[in-house]
Amino acid sequence: MPRFFCPQPLVAGTTIALPEAVAHHIQVVRLAPGDLITLFNGEGGEVQASLVTVAKRSVTAEIQTHVAREAELPYAVTLAQALPEASKMDWIIEKAIELGAAGIVPLSAQRCVVRLSAERAEKKLAHWQGIIVSASEQCGRNRLAQLAPLQDFNHWSRQQDLHKRIILTPRAEQSLADWARHQPPQAITVMVGPEGGFSEAEEKAALAAGAIGLAMGPRILRTETAGLTALTTLAALWGGM
Repeated sequence: MPRFFCPQPLVAGTTIALPEAVAHHIQVVRLAPGDLITLFNGEGGEVQASLVTVAKRSVTAEIQTHVAREAELPYAVTLAQALPEASKMDWIIEKAIELGAAGIVPLSAQRCVVRLSAERAEKKLAHWQGIIVSASEQCGRNRLAQLAPLQDFNHWSRQQDLHKRIILTPRAEQSLADWARHQPPQAITVMVGPEGGFSEAEEKAALAAGAIGLAMGPRILRTETAGLTALTTLAALWGGM
């Protein structure tokens, strides 16, 4: 059954006009009145709905039953990803959502090749938010991951969190897997550097601010691989696969 994000009240027995983007998608895939769809608004659970009208410029649907189904990890993992080259960030965000990331923090680090002006950053954030929505629709999540504004790494790394921060580094003596085996499932943030990794100064600053330095094993992983491997490792050890 097709799934769509619909950020409005979804009350059983009511008929609603679907958002323009959802209506366009329904028209493209040639759904018709009477077809069933699934809608979610990010507040938990999902609803089954039946299409009532499918016109050129609008689509309406009758909300039927609410299903209290969730597909979230039993702990929150935030991926703090330094900006990689080209369109790699799109792919990283999409796959991180599929793997259950609860939050995405884009970081501007010393070795980032990509530099975004305020205007470009705003456009990128809107684009990445769209990826979060479409990935959530595809993978069956009913809650949207939180997307933070683009942050300067040095400024962000000095901020205090209520949960642990892990910086992935090949210089660490302990691996993420070994650390996780001896820890209870908990909310954490995983920090991943750009193609050249975090600089030594950035790493030292993060560790001084309380981050835990952990490695991903004996091999050096690419930036687009490291964070996703970390999410998979935690899900395998803490549950959620």
